Amino acid sequence: MNRVLDFRSRLVGGGVAIALLIGLAACGGPPNWVKQGSGAYNEKDNKGFYGVGSVVGVRNEPLAWDTAENRPSVNRYLLIDASLRAHDPKGADAIVQQAEKEYGDKSLVLYGMDRGMTLQLAGEYQQSNAVLEQAEDEIDRLYTRKIRTEALAFMTNDTALPYEGDPYEQVLINVLKALNYAVLGQWQDALVEARRIDHRLNVLSDRTKEKDAYRDDGFARYLSGILYERTGDVNNAFIAYRKAYETFDTTRAWSHTVVPSQLREDLLRTAEALHFTQELAEYRRLFPDTKWETSQSLQPLAQVIVISYNGRAPHKEDEFLDLPISLNALQLVLFNRGILRQNRQSNQAVDSVLYGLNGRVVRVALPRLIPQKTQVPVDRVSLIQDDNGTRVTLNTELVHNVTALADKALSERMAGITVKALSRAATKFALAEGATRAAQQAAGRDAGPWVGLLVGLLTKGLAVASEEADKRSWQTLPDEIHLARVWIPPGRYQVQSSVGGSLDPLKPEVMRTLSLEPGETAVLLQRVMP
Repeated sequence: MNRVLDFRSRLVGGGVAIALLIGLAACGGPPNWVKQGSGAYNEKDNKGFYGVGSVVGVRNEPLAWDTAENRPSVNRYLLIDASLRAHDPKGADAIVQQAEKEYGDKSLVLYGMDRGMTLQLAGEYQQSNAVLEQAEDEIDRLYTRKIRTEALAFMTNDTALPYEGDPYEQVLINVLKALNYAVLGQWQDALVEARRIDHRLNVLSDRTKEKDAYRDDGFARYLSGILYERTGDVNNAFIAYRKAYETFDTTRAWSHTVVPSQLREDLLRTAEALHFTQELAEYRRLFPDTKWETSQSLQPLAQVIVISYNGRAPHKEDEFLDLPISLNALQLVLFNRGILRQNRQSNQAVDSVLYGLNGRVVRVALPRLIPQKTQVPVDRVSLIQDDNGTRVTLNTELVHNVTALADKALSERMAGITVKALSRAATKFALAEGATRAAQQAAGRDAGPWVGLLVGLLTKGLAVASEEADKRSWQTLPDEIHLARVWIPPGRYQVQSSVGGSLDPLKPEVMRTLSLEPGETAVLLQRVMP
C-alpha cells in the first residue's frame, strides 16, 4: 500500500513539475538545466538521468529549439532551408555538422558535398575546400566497389550501397572548389580545379555514348573559361568558352538553359584578341546584335563576377509499385490504395502486415523526383561608387539548372534502376516463399499451416518492408545557379542585392564593400531562397 501511495505521489509530483516547466518556458524560456542538455540528478532515495535534445551553432533561437526538440525525426534539409531563409548560413552548417553520424559510412560523399556547400555559404572557403576534397577522394576510392556490398544491396535496397553522386554532382564538387579559390583570390589553385573539371568532363564524354545524355557541362566549361581569361591564358579561355557555347546549345532542349548573352560577348572578345578571323566571322554571323568590348579596352578596369544560388534543389520520394500475383492479391492491392502510389511512412507497417499475410504481393520501390522550382527568375546587383554615387546594375542570367540536371540523371538511370528493383523483389519473394514452405514441412501436418502463416508473415512482410528506393541526392544545392559579369572603373563600391521578378522585391541588403584596383577581379557569392 505504501508503495502505491509513493508511486501516486511521484506521479502527481511529476505532473506538477511538468506544469511548472511549461509555465517557466512560457514566461521566460526554458530552465537552465534544460539548456545544459543531458545529465543526472540525485535525491535522497532516488537517482536518475534526464536527457534532452540539443543543438549548437544555430543563431535563430526558435529554430534551434525546434531542431533540438525534434531531432532526429525532422528532415535535416528542412532545418537547413529554414536557417538559410533566416540568413543564418552558419546555423545551416551547424545542422549538417551535427548530423554527420546520421549520414553513416555509406553516405560519406553526400556528407562532404552537403557540408562543402554550407561551409561555402558561411564564408569558410578553405574549410569548404578541405571537406570537398575528402568527398572527391572518397569518390575515387569507391570507383572499385566491393562485391559483398553489391550483394547486400541486392537483398535489401540500394541505400546499402555507398553514395557516389551523379556525374553532374561530381563535376559541381570541382566547380565549388574553384569558386572558393576564386573568392580567396587564389587564381592558380582555381586553375587546378578548372583542369580537373576538363579532365572529368573529357572522361565522361568518352564514356557516355548517347549524344543527348549528360556528357558535358556548359556552366563548368564557362567558369573554366573565366578563370583562364583572368590569369591571362586567352587561348584556353577561348577553347573553354567555345565548349560551353556548344554544350549550352546542344542541351537546351532538356536543360532549359539558353546560351547566356555574356558568353556571346566573351567568345567575340577572345576570338578577336587571338586574331581568329574565321571564328570571329562565324560568331559575328551567329550573334549579329551582340556588342563587345575589346580585351585591350578592359585592361585598366576591374572585374566583378556575381554567382547567385537561387532556390532549393529537388528531392526524391519513394514510388511503390505493388504487383499482385493472384486474384485475391489484386483485390487487396486495389483496396489498399492502388497498384502505383507514393510513399507514406505511416502506411509502411500496415502494408507489410497485409501483404505478408496475403503472401502474393511483390513490392517494387522506385525513386521519383520532386522539383522545388525557384520563383526568382533574375537577381539584380547594384554597384554604387563611393566617389560620385554612380550606380552600375547587373542582371544575372541562368547558367545552371540543377533541377533539370537531376531529372536528366534520374531518367538516364531509371531503366537500370527498374530492372534491378524488379529482379531484387522477385528474388526476395522467391526466398520468402521457399522459407515458408520449408517451415511448413518441418512443422508437420498439424502445425504446418500455422507455422507457414507466421513464417510467411515474417519473411514476406520483411521483403515488403525492406523495399526502398535510393533517395539520396545533394540537397544543399540550389535549384538554379545564375551568373553576372561586368567590368567597372577601379574604386570603392557599395554592393547591394535585390530580387526581381514575380515576387515582391526584397529589401535591398548591403552585401559588402569592394575596393578594386585596375585589373583586379572580385567574385561575389549569394544565396537567394524562395
